[in-house]
Amino acid sequence: MAKKSVREALRLDEVDLSTLDPAGRPIGPKNKKEAAEDLTATGAELDELQEALYAENSRAVLLVLQGMDTSGKGGVVRHVVGLVNPQGVRIASFKKPTPAERRQHFLWRIKKVLPDKGRIGAFDRSHYEDVLVPRVERLLTAAEIRKRYKEINAFEQELADGGITVVKCYLHISPEVQKERLLARLDDPRKHWKYNPADIDVRSKWSMYQEAYTAALRACSDTPWYAVPADRKWYRNWAVSRLLLETMREMDPKFPPPAYDIEAEKARLISQDPLR
Repeated sequence: MAKKSVREALRLDEVDLSTLDPAGRPIGPKNKKEAAEDLTATGAELDELQEALYAENSRAVLLVLQGMDTSGKGGVVRHVVGLVNPQGVRIASFKKPTPAERRQHFLWRIKKVLPDKGRIGAFDRSHYEDVLVPRVERLLTAAEIRKRYKEINAFEQELADGGITVVKCYLHISPEVQKERLLARLDDPRKHWKYNPADIDVRSKWSMYQEAYTAALRACSDTPWYAVPADRKWYRNWAVSRLLLETMREMDPKFPPPAYDIEAEKARLISQDPLR
């Protein structure tokens, strides 16, 4: 029997968040040491694949990271996306829309920061914020939210048709671990800047956000979602790195053939004396 891939193990086919274990390890390493060793090897291969993707300059990858506060979106960007050459990466983070952004279509600000050909893009939050928050805060009607779901599916298909492979990760964290991480931010002066009093307000609506996530994950599954257990940072980083690696292996980017005669260029270089 063929070994199950990480994508197969983490793919969200039946969306029921209550059945997902935020501290689970459904596949892969069972401890932090094993994960660290594997992450090193994964990073080396990812770096090679990213260089080929950059040289090929015809396709791109977009890593979409969604999850509750402290689920580790920024940590994944640092520890996973940071494994490859930053020259071939484009990172974007999305906060509350500005007044200028609200005057545009909700996908306007997203389309502005898509990865160019040859690059890996990473979204710390994404276009899904524009269906999650409006649903919980009742900023849009149910019909308007459903319309946005359809627009998101069409948008992600448009990305695929244009050569951008989208990898969507839902970082699943428990409220208990979120509480620990928020307290840790308050206890460490170096992390006070990461704390936002509004996080407590969002946390008070945990169940509502779980319902909003469930609805969005179900409605926008034309491009598959992967549920990543996020209570263990080391497992979260390992899992996302493997999802990215398996995706890029399947894409199999190739270095382009030279548009010149290699032997002729060698001869020119050998015979040349730049000081003469």
